[in-house]
Amino acid sequence: MLHGVGTVNLVAEDFPAAVRWYTDVLETEPYFEVEGYAEFRIGEFQQELGIVAAEQAAVSPADGPAGVVIYWHVDDVRESISDLLDRGAQLLEPMTDRGNGFVTAAVVDPFGNVLGLSRNPHYVEVVAEGPSTDG
Repeated sequence: MLHGVGTVNLVAEDFPAAVRWYTDVLETEPYFEVEGYAEFRIGEFQQELGIVAAEQAAVSPADGPAGVVIYWHVDDVRESISDLLDRGAQLLEPMTDRGNGFVTAAVVDPFGNVLGLSRNPHYVEVVAEGPSTDG
């Protein structure tokens, strides 16, 4: 039934600032943008990361970080944490070795969204194998 993540949406009270911040972090412009919504394609599988203006969102991080954490694969968790903290993010989950080469951490972006980071050997294997042709 589930084939993979279609789009991950992050909510921001200051929508223009969030789009600028993620444009800088991702080093790419949104490929799709309408009033109150911008979408980026990122990573080896061109996954979608959307930024939603708070007034258009079904939920808001206004009460603090909560809910599901999406972990994005990165080449170096420690370096990514440092870079994001330098850009105004706050540490939520320190770098944690989960065993077998799997490392995670999480930050809260300047707009209140949780951004998980991981170095996952299984992700590296899947990328090396190429896209799945399974239904």
